[in-house]
Amino acid sequence: MDRPRFRACFLHPRFWPLWLGLGLLWLVVQLPFRVLLIIGRVLGAVMYRFATDRKYIASRNLELCFPHLTKIERKRLLKENFASTGIAFFEMAMSWWWSRERLAKLAHIEGLEHLQTAQQQGQGVILMALHFTTLEVGAALLGQQHTIDGMYREHKNPLFDFVQRRGRERHNLDSLAVEREDVRGMLKLLRAGRAIWYAPDQDYGAKQSVFVPLFGIQAATVTATSKFAKLGRSQVVPFTQQRLADGSGYRLVIHPPLQDFPGESDEADCLRINQWVESAITECPAQYLWAHRRFKSRPVGEAKLYKKRK
Repeated sequence: MDRPRFRACFLHPRFWPLWLGLGLLWLVVQLPFRVLLIIGRVLGAVMYRFATDRKYIASRNLELCFPHLTKIERKRLLKENFASTGIAFFEMAMSWWWSRERLAKLAHIEGLEHLQTAQQQGQGVILMALHFTTLEVGAALLGQQHTIDGMYREHKNPLFDFVQRRGRERHNLDSLAVEREDVRGMLKLLRAGRAIWYAPDQDYGAKQSVFVPLFGIQAATVTATSKFAKLGRSQVVPFTQQRLADGSGYRLVIHPPLQDFPGESDEADCLRINQWVESAITECPAQYLWAHRRFKSRPVGEAKLYKKRK
């Protein structure tokens, strides 16, 4: 995919409101990191108050996945999750506009040798990640240390798409953006020994999934991870990131590659993935993206788990 280029049409008056918003965000994000954490929590509190649909989905997911918690405990977790979502807004801007040196100071990386070993062996890597609220900054910090290609879907607004891609790709000029539907291109990169960021933790519909348990609930889980690993002759290396509570930055962990993967069946592989997803989320539930309707697809005959959108 070609590098993003500035176009004269971006100066059209219809883009001026977005330019203004981006300019204000750029100014705010120049503040110290700990100040941005505070402002992000305030933004999260505002979202908790007014983003009713997002709040319902996140609350319902917590109810489904953590039934052992009391209502008070789930409400506290929900508020903390919104705070994390508010902070993520500024983490996105940090990853786009902070200098490489300033951003790098926040990184605490473990397990980088797993990616380096695969690279030395000429073997591709599916960097199996999750949709944490820290996704954007985590990918930027890791990208400074190792070339990571990413699955990409073009944004509807061409100016925002330009700013987003330019911000993401500046940390490592060797990194590539792969269209989400470009399976052939992804496999070509894997066979060439490259590492590709990939997250299998969302509901993409029953057609390309199998139903296996996630937090005790039958969840439509994509089988693509196994197919990509097999056809791309690549390792599957789990990756997690976490915003540290002391405000010192982020802990990024590249875990050891999955052994004997793919296994005997898609169902067994998907179950294994979901078990890892559960473990990773449980370690840091407040920073996960709970606002996604993870259980919207249901097995035949099972009732819907979410209310209809108004």
